[in-house]
Amino acid sequence: MSDPVKFLHVFAQALSTMTLYPDGHPARASVVDAAYEQLVGLQRSEPRIEFSFLGADVVYGRVALRELKDWDWSARLSNAGVQRLEFPETVSREDYERFLDEILARLTLSSIDTTQMRASSGRQTAIRFGAIGVRGEKPLPKETTVQRVLTPTTTVSVSEEADTVRWMHQEVSGRGELPLLEAEAIVRSLSLAMHGDNQIVIPLMQLREFDEYTTTHSLNVSVLAMALAEFLGSSGREVRAMGVAGLLHDLGKVRIPKDILVKPGKLSDEERAVMQRHPMDGARIILESEQKLDLAAAVAYEHHIMIDGGGYPHMHFRRDCHYGSKLVHVCDVYDALRTRRPYRDAWESEKVLAYVAERAGTEFDGDVARGFIEMMKTWERRTAEE
Repeated sequence: MSDPVKFLHVFAQALSTMTLYPDGHPARASVVDAAYEQLVGLQRSEPRIEFSFLGADVVYGRVALRELKDWDWSARLSNAGVQRLEFPETVSREDYERFLDEILARLTLSSIDTTQMRASSGRQTAIRFGAIGVRGEKPLPKETTVQRVLTPTTTVSVSEEADTVRWMHQEVSGRGELPLLEAEAIVRSLSLAMHGDNQIVIPLMQLREFDEYTTTHSLNVSVLAMALAEFLGSSGREVRAMGVAGLLHDLGKVRIPKDILVKPGKLSDEERAVMQRHPMDGARIILESEQKLDLAAAVAYEHHIMIDGGGYPHMHFRRDCHYGSKLVHVCDVYDALRTRRPYRDAWESEKVLAYVAERAGTEFDGDVARGFIEMMKTWERRTAEE
């Protein structure tokens, strides 16, 4: 059994024992001592420790702990909003016990609102914990994040995911690193939001300020891509891969100067050339991340290429685009047209779907376009009936 696995087992044992005994009880003190000693031992070889809990998967640093596949504590922690644990190089015994108390509160007080829990993460102890993306997170102001769902009786908040997308873009822009674990965690979270109460909903964020566009659009395209892939019969693994591809499709925009990206008026030829480099830049960023993201890289490169050969980047030799690129392309256009821009109002859904139908076979793949229209109309009818 590896040292990280031993640590997590003792960590879980400590939490279980602490539920049975009050503060000051010798049994409680003993189990905290044992868990703390395990932490100190682990830090001798790795001073800065980081664990991620993604449903049934446990990751130490960037290494998946296969020994803990389906370890039930991973799902319990993740569901309580503890997807990440980060330990500083030096942790006192008192700080560690406070940390255990806070984790225990997360696990036992399930009625606490997720947003409130995340806001308090890491404030009582130097040990940081919370949702994926806790490192250096800078949450969006609450008034700038609003969710839009097609099922009016369902409330789905995606503000935490928006915070993490912003942080992820900052990591790519500032450090040149693509946090794949964060991207996968966002997709898992969005997938859960889509299937609330065993009924598929589409949690799409509305745009308030155009500065938010890249974040909002990335989330919406990810949701739409997963929904469409599922509607068209893809497997669960394929659906999640499409969600990651949708989330990262515009990643190259982190290299576009902000004055061009949010310019309210028409772009000059030179500015348009800069803007149209983002598919190539996005594919390059993804491929250089050394992650197995071939699908996401292909989608990033191809999502503006039309079926008839139009769009960009220009291909000197005609070839068929990847199926995922065709799927993300229609989702990308739908959300873009449904978003208010400085130079035009947002289109109504009916108008966008008519545009997709008109362009099926030229801009969009015919089968994918027809599937998208059928999916949206199905959910709109369901909404009207509720």
